[in-house]
Amino acid sequence: MNDRSEKTPTESAVEMRELVLPNDTNSHGNVLGGKVLHLMDLACAMVAMRHCRRPVVTAAMDNVEFLAPIPGGHFMILKAMINHTGRTSMEIGVRVEGEDPRTGDIIHTSSAYLTFVGLDDRKRPVEVPGMVPGSDDEKRRYAEAVERVNHRRACRRD
Repeated sequence: MNDRSEKTPTESAVEMRELVLPNDTNSHGNVLGGKVLHLMDLACAMVAMRHCRRPVVTAAMDNVEFLAPIPGGHFMILKAMINHTGRTSMEIGVRVEGEDPRTGDIIHTSSAYLTFVGLDDRKRPVEVPGMVPGSDDEKRRYAEAVERVNHRRACRRD
C-alpha cells in the first residue's frame, strides 16, 4: 500500500484518560514516571496507526520534563495529535494533564514529541500519508514541527 493522500491532524487525534491507581504510584503517592512514558507512547502510537492505517514503531522520544506530579486517585489525561509527516515518519505531540476528580481542576504535567515510522507487511519502513494542517493551531504546530525535524536532522549529521 502506498497511500500518500493527505489527512488532517484531527482525523487521527486521540484523547485518553487513566485513573492513577495505587499500583501506578511511587513512594510519594504520585504516578510513576515510567507509567507516564508508557501511556505517552501508547497514545502517540494510536495516533500514528490511525493516520497511516498500518503498524508503526516508535523511533524517538524528545526530551520529557515532569512539570507537576499526578497524585494517586487523580485522572491522567493524554491528548495526542500528529504535527508533521515525512516520507515514512510522523511526529506526534502529546500533552499530559492531571485532573482532580473532586474539583475538576486540571494542570499540565508534561509534554513530549514522539517520532513513529510506518511499517509494511515485512516490517520495513513504508510511505505514510501526508498531513495538511487545517486550523491556526494545527498550522502553528506544523511550523514548529518543521523546525524540530530540521534540528533533529542537523544533530544526526554532527
